[in-house]
Amino acid sequence: METLAPDNPETLSFDTEVAAVDGREVLLHETYFYPEGGGQPADRGVIDDIDVVDVQKSPAGVAHTLAEEPEFETGETVHCVVDAAFRTYCKRAHTASHVLFGAGRRVLDDVGYAGFDIGEETVRVDFTADTEITDERMVEMERLANRAVWDSLPVSWEYEDPETARQREEVAFNTKTEEGAMAESDEVRIVTVEGWDVAACGGTHVANTQEIGPIHVIDRSNPGEGATRVEFAVGPKAIDAAAELHEAAREASRALDVAVPAIPGAVGRLTSERDELRAEVADLKSELLGHRLDDLDPVERDDGRWLIGTIEDAAPNDLDGELEGYVDEEIDGVAVAGTSGETFVVVATDGDADANAIVQDVTDEFGGGGGGSPTFAQGGGIPVSPLEVVGYLRNGD
Repeated sequence: METLAPDNPETLSFDTEVAAVDGREVLLHETYFYPEGGGQPADRGVIDDIDVVDVQKSPAGVAHTLAEEPEFETGETVHCVVDAAFRTYCKRAHTASHVLFGAGRRVLDDVGYAGFDIGEETVRVDFTADTEITDERMVEMERLANRAVWDSLPVSWEYEDPETARQREEVAFNTKTEEGAMAESDEVRIVTVEGWDVAACGGTHVANTQEIGPIHVIDRSNPGEGATRVEFAVGPKAIDAAAELHEAAREASRALDVAVPAIPGAVGRLTSERDELRAEVADLKSELLGHRLDDLDPVERDDGRWLIGTIEDAAPNDLDGELEGYVDEEIDGVAVAGTSGETFVVVATDGDADANAIVQDVTDEFGGGGGGSPTFAQGGGIPVSPLEVVGYLRNGD
């Protein structure tokens, strides 16, 4: 016996005869419980006051798993109640996914339906499309979906043979569920949101989009297989998520001292100012570093003239490109030590002396690690002071 739930979503209480009992698993002669499938979770509820913890399709029919073994037996009549709150949530969420897909059809090119799932608090639809789902397009899809809710569009369903359904270009198919089900059946259920969306679907739905309530798109991600996953919420979760977003926008508005619609412009200006300041700071650090390197007195090392000393307020990466500029016809190499958390050493040479070998020599002597090329190398994590490293380098050991 198949479930009667999709075509009778408002039926939440019924009496029926028990067809079979196997431990905690029960088969009924007829059922209005929805078994998990097509992205929709199993209904909850009770059978003769025993909690139904799972509902699944099986070769014998719809199997209801109870929280405990029942006392009733095959042939007895039982009273069944479907959890109204959870059924209502699933109906709203399922129809909302169709409405959001209809919005995607209006925003994206060559859109396809790659997956769907109703979670405890959020719902997701996987789209394939030739158009990238950007933030702007995602927000537009949310706007259009909520407009479809506001317009109170009727929702209906009917059955067609699979071949006829496939020939209708307007019918969307979830390739992971509905097309597989069509291969095993001589009919397919078509759900229509009037003037908005048409899709093959075996789930429970509301009768009118106004029953869905608010839809709030939360985020998007990449699940693979060329799809984009859009996560959204309906009902209380959507209301709370929208309120949190509004609160964050108001807080940013106060911090920036601009109206909410002006936040993007204000952030853009601040970002530009930040980038300019970063560039100025980098120039100043480079200039200061140049002055400190200019103050180093040449010493003899490796049969050449070297600049060797300590450096303050600089990290190893700050010195990349700076030290090389001091290596010329008069200076054969530059080696400096400083602290960035722990002591580091940076060496640049003209290639006659191997910078990497010198860094390895220092770390072999004191500890730490590092490496590089014959003309530029650096080491870090050295457990002695920069002065000790400089003394070692000046001695040419």
